Amino acid sequence: MSNPPTEFYSEERWQNWIGRIKDEDIDPEDEDSARLLLNLQDDTAIAIAKIVAAYDDGELEGEEALAEIEDVREIVLGEVDIEDEEKLILVDGVQTSLVCVFFAAEEYVANGPAEDSSVGDYLGAAADAEAEEDLDAALGYAAQAGTLIIDGEELDMGVAEDLEYGLVTEWINGLDSLQSAMSDPEVVEEDE
Repeated sequence: MSNPPTEFYSEERWQNWIGRIKDEDIDPEDEDSARLLLNLQDDTAIAIAKIVAAYDDGELEGEEALAEIEDVREIVLGEVDIEDEEKLILVDGVQTSLVCVFFAAEEYVANGPAEDSSVGDYLGAAADAEAEEDLDAALGYAAQAGTLIIDGEELDMGVAEDLEYGLVTEWINGLDSLQSAMSDPEVVEEDE
């Protein structure tokens, strides 16, 4: 019951998005530009949501699901070939947001949903760890929150409003895409 590695996400799909970003005038203040970047992020989150769903439905064994997540991670977090510095920074922001999505999915497949606390509490702990410059712990807490989101708990985006902008707020942004993907894993059309 092995799936071909490109079934969930492909290098070609990622490069299509990158090509669109290269070709368009990107202004993060512009709604269409912001939507393009969000769609890039959501598209990846949807792929991860589908892998986790396939795992939950017994269509993928744990090791297969982890390998699929790793395949998507290698595509999405690889170096991006964009010469425009501003566009590169914007894509890097999307990649940063998605780091936590990958870790949360891996943690969920490996160990199931976190049991000790709520989404908000884990994200608060992540922010505290970031403030103490313990980024590994911050990512760990944010990933635990992500496992709960995968399991159906709600992410209240109000949590991010109280936090100082940084990695944790970027990760929360990614977790918001993951939450949307888990509730409605429809493919984002590349021509939207």
